[in-house]
Amino acid sequence: MFDSIRSHRRWLMFFMLVLIFPSFVFFGIQGYNRFMETEGALATVDGTPITQREFEIAQRERVERLRQQFGPEFDPKVLDTPEGRAAVLDGLLLDRALAREVERSNLVVTNERLRQVLSTVPAFQEDNKFSLERYKAYVAAQGMTQPQFEERVRADLRKQMLLQAVLESTILPAQVGERIDRVLLEQREVRVLPIRIEAFLPKAGVTDAQVAEFYEKHTKDFETPENVKVEYLVLNAEALAGDAPVAEADVKAYYEQNKGRYGVEEQRRASHILITPEGGDKAAARKKAEAALAAVKANPGDFAKIAKEQSKDPGSAAQGGDLGFFGKGMMVKPFEDVAFSLKQGETSGIVETDFGYHIIRLTEIKPAEVKPLAEVRAEIERELRTQQAQKRFAEAAEQFTNLTYEQADSLKPAADKLGLKIATQDNVTRAGIPAQPKQPQVFTPRVIEALFSDDAVTNRRNTQAIEIGPNTLVSARVVEHRPAAVRPLDEVKALIRQRLEQQEAAKLARSAGEARLAELLKQPSDAGLSPPITVSRRAPQGMPPALLNEILRTRADKLPTFVGSDVEGMGYIIAEVVAAKEGAAQTPAQRDAERRALLRQAAAADEGAYAEGLRSRHGVKVNRPELRRDAQKPAAAENAATK
Repeated sequence: MFDSIRSHRRWLMFFMLVLIFPSFVFFGIQGYNRFMETEGALATVDGTPITQREFEIAQRERVERLRQQFGPEFDPKVLDTPEGRAAVLDGLLLDRALAREVERSNLVVTNERLRQVLSTVPAFQEDNKFSLERYKAYVAAQGMTQPQFEERVRADLRKQMLLQAVLESTILPAQVGERIDRVLLEQREVRVLPIRIEAFLPKAGVTDAQVAEFYEKHTKDFETPENVKVEYLVLNAEALAGDAPVAEADVKAYYEQNKGRYGVEEQRRASHILITPEGGDKAAARKKAEAALAAVKANPGDFAKIAKEQSKDPGSAAQGGDLGFFGKGMMVKPFEDVAFSLKQGETSGIVETDFGYHIIRLTEIKPAEVKPLAEVRAEIERELRTQQAQKRFAEAAEQFTNLTYEQADSLKPAADKLGLKIATQDNVTRAGIPAQPKQPQVFTPRVIEALFSDDAVTNRRNTQAIEIGPNTLVSARVVEHRPAAVRPLDEVKALIRQRLEQQEAAKLARSAGEARLAELLKQPSDAGLSPPITVSRRAPQGMPPALLNEILRTRADKLPTFVGSDVEGMGYIIAEVVAAKEGAAQTPAQRDAERRALLRQAAAADEGAYAEGLRSRHGVKVNRPELRRDAQKPAAAENAATK
């Protein structure tokens, strides 16, 4: 993939830039003028504004990409928070500042490099090969021409080159790594005493006045977003295929032409003895292989025994060298050539491969088989219908596009003409809808943008026919629009009361826990303590992080002692730190893995520092206080306290 990037380690970053960062699809160096509205800008970079519209598009795109990444379980509501909105804007600001930095850098991405990157993107591949049709469909679905799309890829690759330079300059001093290892290996034997919130809920009285006051202060928490109810039509090859009859002659001809698809290739089963060169001494290895071959020829029935004793293949030696069944293309070529030339029961001479020297015995042959026509008829008929539908799609797409545009007050004419079914979807927001398992993603960012346009919302007109995938068009129409609104107090009263009771019970639990801790420090007791467990930073055993930090901060020469911590959602937990222990020494492999992980963390810190430098260098300014990152810290603390 990224052959110019060390060890291919930043491929995920490329996908973050290319497939997640909203600027990839909607903005870019040459696309900023598209939405250049200075009035009401949320933020600026070098004086250039980021508008509300840009922000909303970026938010929708972020939801869409995360939905594709995490699948049907992803709920976009988790991002519809002050912190989530601030993160979207922060990503836009960083991307814009990085783009400005690229402008100054004069970095160049060659055509060859661009082709190489595009050819390896999974979204553009079919049967593990680059598909021009998939590529064109993807670009069209984003509402761009190929030159526009490729310019944005170039821009993002230049950004990647800047970031990679920062990451590759990261170093981790050996002394720092060793010190971190010692810290991670520290262990403590502890017993715990939880003071749980649940025990104090009956004492947590909350009045109606407190509920009403909380509601007034946190109305945004109870706001339902703007949403629409829509009906929509999807035109694709599958819809056109239907159950149209397929001629018997066509079925037979297709079967004869594609018999290879409906058969099982010849499979062979073999055993082998592998002798590998030790220290690169191939001559000595070959002598050992010749000796093993002589032993096999002298006693053919002892092949499995000799393989167990002498073969250096860890995967097959214990099984007497048995490799199981394999087809062509599954073994290295020299091995395959010999294995497929032997007769059943025959033993080869010495076969050299990159792995060493092999002695091969062919033990079984499964001849090639072809499924009968009757068994694959339904599959062939589906394939032929799909092919016919794809041929009809171009004509149907033109009709679909014209009908939904010319008779824009209804989808029914297009549905009747093409035999399509009108579907409905309620509660579509500007962030889209929750992913539906096993359903095609209809409400892409382009469709959402069209649905919330003035023409669609105010005039109730069909959207234009929008390509959402290969040979797939959709047109939608708003049938009901609901502005953003705050849920009434009566509807959320029970939820608020529960939240406030939890808050009050947490305070009572903390107070009781602190009092009990003070007693235990004065007069230690075993009452209520759990059996002892051993914890460390590497193996916390489910210990809450705040309490784990308190436990591991205790000095080994001051034990036993008691510590405590307030744990969100649980209450107050007291721990008796009984003894300190030394952790088991790491193996070289574990130490290397730890060093790599630490280096990645250090690189991430350098990347964050570089990002902060970019923000400062390019005059990043946020005009909406509630969208600033630093504004979210006290807000987050307040929200946590009320949960």
